[in-house]
Amino acid sequence: MVTSRRMRLVTTACVALAALTVTPAQAVEAALTTAGLVAEARSLFLWLQQHRRELHKMPELAFDETRTSAYLQRELKALDIPFRAGVAGTGIIATLGSGSPRVALRSDIDALPIKEANDVEYISRFPGRMHACGHDAHMTMLLGAARLLKQREGDLKGTVVLLFQPAEESRGGAQDMIDEGALEGVSAISGIHVWPDTPSGTITTKVGTIMAASDRFNITVSGAGGHAGLPHRTRDPVVAAAALVGALQPLVSRETAPTDGAVVTVARFNTGVGASNVIPDSVEMLGTIRALTGRHFATLRRRVTEVAAAVAGAHGCSANVAWSPRPYVPTVNDASLVKLVAGVAREVADFQVLDEPSMAAEDFSFYANKIPGVFTFLGIRNESAGSLYALHRPQFTMDEHELPTGAALHAATALRMLRAAKGGDLTAAVGAMSDEL
Repeated sequence: MVTSRRMRLVTTACVALAALTVTPAQAVEAALTTAGLVAEARSLFLWLQQHRRELHKMPELAFDETRTSAYLQRELKALDIPFRAGVAGTGIIATLGSGSPRVALRSDIDALPIKEANDVEYISRFPGRMHACGHDAHMTMLLGAARLLKQREGDLKGTVVLLFQPAEESRGGAQDMIDEGALEGVSAISGIHVWPDTPSGTITTKVGTIMAASDRFNITVSGAGGHAGLPHRTRDPVVAAAALVGALQPLVSRETAPTDGAVVTVARFNTGVGASNVIPDSVEMLGTIRALTGRHFATLRRRVTEVAAAVAGAHGCSANVAWSPRPYVPTVNDASLVKLVAGVAREVADFQVLDEPSMAAEDFSFYANKIPGVFTFLGIRNESAGSLYALHRPQFTMDEHELPTGAALHAATALRMLRAAKGGDLTAAVGAMSDEL
């Protein structure tokens, strides 16, 4: 006798294959294929769109995602998916299936301190906060994958772990999730980021480093202020700091190999509030460094500190360099998992090998530094949908028609990872498959 769950799978498979006559067994097998997942995900478009817009209205910053977490918990309960809440404060670990192997899918849930400039009904309800990095879409796609996999739970050959992670933006919430057991028993992990640099419907990833290591610095150059008309009686920190901005640039142009990638950016230069004829006692400089290898990243950190001290000293000033408490390591994709995702992606949409890594950074890197991981970009650039602006811009807009693509990609990747991992080491099993690239 076919259960009600299997009957739903039969219906999904029949739609996907446009078949007039299939046996129940054939229909179930088809529903477990990527074609069945894609068809069902597309049928969920309005459901996905609604969730994305509701989440877009309630952007919350790192470790303060209480409304967001409550919303996700409510939806997981509605799907009858067990979960553990309060992980890393506002994070959630949900599970589907049982036993080994265990593979994970991850979404970030926090927003940015940006005032939204879009004129839409579902604009952020919290001025000065916005989902400008697509995390509302990431949550929605993972919820979609959860719904797809729930329909197939009895056929899962292991456990799929769903990670809804707080504080991706600068606070490194991934490490807090890891510290609280998010990767316990997990063999492999996959993540997706919407990517406005790539046309909608195009999925990209690459073997090896896909995103840079990153850290943020706060340099305080201290001197002795005074009357601007008597600069010889001061130790001018403005001149020293201005010289430092230029002195930091050769760390990339002359100390980084042309074949490597690195960034040193001074993004803020603050002399404080004061009159135009008063030289301040100190200047604050804020910026970031990025590199594609851990070794060069460590070198840049050391050299920024050395150059700051030397340049400030040459001007009769001093420099104090403070770094963020949790620098991000490079995001490095496992080669075998890239092969796996490439095979899945070709069945879901258009797939292209990413030709170069991004100098943006991601705390997914902490997961991939612990276990085999793969991070993938889902293209959303679509002029007709208004999806043209870069991440972290107040005009950033999501091409919502790619929500089903992301949900199907998540679900199909989880199924393929379970299949590859069943009975042995996942990366060894995938490595034995034909070369998808």
